[in-house]
Amino acid sequence: MHAAVAIFNGHQGTVVDPLAKGPTAPGPSNKSSLDKQGDLAGAAAQFDELVAEAQAAHDVLVEVNSLAGHGGVLAQRGDTAAARAAADAAIEAAAELGGFYAAMGYAALAGAAMAAGDAATLQDAIQAWPYLSALPQTAAVQRVYSAWAALARGDLVAARRGADEAVTSTTGYYRSFALLTRAHVAIAQGEPEQGERDAHDALACAAEVEAYLFMPDILECLGTLAGDAGSHREATRFFGAAHAIRERWGAVRVKVWDADYEASVTRLRDALGDQDFDSAWAEGASLSTEEAIAYAQRGHGERKRPTSGWASLTPAERDVVRLVSEGLTNNDIATRLFVSPRTVQTHLTHVYTKLGLTSRVQLAQEAARHA
Repeated sequence: MHAAVAIFNGHQGTVVDPLAKGPTAPGPSNKSSLDKQGDLAGAAAQFDELVAEAQAAHDVLVEVNSLAGHGGVLAQRGDTAAARAAADAAIEAAAELGGFYAAMGYAALAGAAMAAGDAATLQDAIQAWPYLSALPQTAAVQRVYSAWAALARGDLVAARRGADEAVTSTTGYYRSFALLTRAHVAIAQGEPEQGERDAHDALACAAEVEAYLFMPDILECLGTLAGDAGSHREATRFFGAAHAIRERWGAVRVKVWDADYEASVTRLRDALGDQDFDSAWAEGASLSTEEAIAYAQRGHGERKRPTSGWASLTPAERDVVRLVSEGLTNNDIATRLFVSPRTVQTHLTHVYTKLGLTSRVQLAQEAARHA
């Protein structure tokens, strides 16, 4: 899961702490090629080497980092038992360090549990990593996993709250993960427009930072939405493209998404018939990763929002409105969204104009009507 960001971050020559912002140890010089190719097998081998080197050097920090990253790669490859073992080893290795470093192991354990569809272990791992809430990016990852745990037990209110908080508290790769999560929650809540906005925003965010780890999941989410909207061939192309990317990478779908996937694909095959379904699937499967992203984005930017009313608000404007409703000041909102107070005020000015409002009290009341 998120621990495998070390393979997809594009920092050549370094291994990046999956739960931090910077490099922690020297790494293989060709690692950035893994970013472009999605070479999970190669990444797993490199993490094996790093773990062995760290153990030989008695470098516990790098050992914990590498074990957590290795667990993430193994989870993506579908080897959930080995992913669990790597996470457990990271927790054990970090025992003498405690705090944040022990939490890294529990984060890897949560990723392994999510990959295996083990909701109970996922919840236990989330509760065992309180130190991660001290940093914005890592707190966002914890909120994403909390949202998935809530979704698994059918608590859509808690799932949406966790996803909302994750989206507004992080950037880059982690924001893509958070947006994808909120898209799934929106689909479960029967809000396809919100789901489509979040899925496309997740796609754009991942493409911008070239962090493609969740690209197949994003494409499948878009496929589900397109199929539900009656665009059966487009939806099938999305699923075909996602399947081909997984095959190229040697990756599998995490168990938590399997049931929805099977249901969506079955509906599409029934709607199109075998011949048309297979044809559309092959069209999607023929696309490279970059071509699949371009296909998903084609025409989406041309879908114009209304010029006024609630539906006219952009995702960023909705985030600001939600935080205003929580009573945050402009400075507090700026801190949460990683923008300047001036940017927050600009968003608010646009929101007031679109909604015909003049005060934060009116805005909070309007937001409550659309909650």
